Amino acid sequence: MTPDASTDTSIQISDRAWKALEGAYDLQVHVGPDVIARRIDDIDCAREFLAHGMKGFVLKSHYIQTGERAQVVTKAVPGSRVFGAVTLNHSVGGLNPVAVEIAGRSGCKIVWMPTVDAQNETAGRLDGGSAKLPFWAKIQRELAAEGISPPPLSVIDEAGTVIEAARRCMERIAKHDMILATGHLGRREIFALVRTAKKMGLKKVVVTHAEFPSQSLTGDEQKALADDGAVIEHCFTTTYTAKAPWELAFDNIRKTGVSRTLVSTDLGQSINPPVADGFAMFAQRLLDAGFSVDDVRMMAVTNPTRLVDG
Repeated sequence: MTPDASTDTSIQISDRAWKALEGAYDLQVHVGPDVIARRIDDIDCAREFLAHGMKGFVLKSHYIQTGERAQVVTKAVPGSRVFGAVTLNHSVGGLNPVAVEIAGRSGCKIVWMPTVDAQNETAGRLDGGSAKLPFWAKIQRELAAEGISPPPLSVIDEAGTVIEAARRCMERIAKHDMILATGHLGRREIFALVRTAKKMGLKKVVVTHAEFPSQSLTGDEQKALADDGAVIEHCFTTTYTAKAPWELAFDNIRKTGVSRTLVSTDLGQSINPPVADGFAMFAQRLLDAGFSVDDVRMMAVTNPTRLVDG
């Protein structure tokens, strides 16, 4: 089990780390209300961010579009900026351009390709093993056991070409100037999607948590995707929960370059650190690894701000 922030003393947060995060955006948080129990709700999370001088975050749910929630939170916590998103799993119709269109009209900033329902992601399947299962795997397995789980989703056909349904979603993403994020797709899908997005003229593409086990992209692969126009995301939870070594993430960031990198937390789980603290812990680990304050600000402030405001 992951250590709780109240007992974990492995990362001591300095004033320098908090200073590096002034004005930061976390582009991937999993807070309540959600169908999964969360450590904090979105209003209290916004208050904590604001108290530490951070600007805001993007609300991610694997199951629910969060645009309306984000509007309410931004009004309820003056000075914060919270954005909605949609993840193209079966709960919103899968690769459904109508869901993307409505998300765009609701002010959502990110569209994640399939995550829990991705063909590449096996944790939620009845035969997907039992080691360190994510919280959402229980829901996925319950749906499968009840016989209402449709087949998993892929964005490419057997030839490796991005399918029409995905392209129609990408057209909606471009129309509303949203961010296309790769979700839990596999490397073959990620490369096809990023290259197709470039051909279609999409300006904002993020490769989701590049070291996460179901992606596990090498440093060379991450650099190649950045060369094709993507921004590479590294998430605190991936390394904090030992799904990948810290040094691997740091080496990959150096290979790609901080100008083409963003850092997020992927936090909100009940057993993990508070979101704001986790963001600062990530900043501290980066500083301890030799990245400068300006480097951290590039990855936590400048690049995320450009994506949500540009």
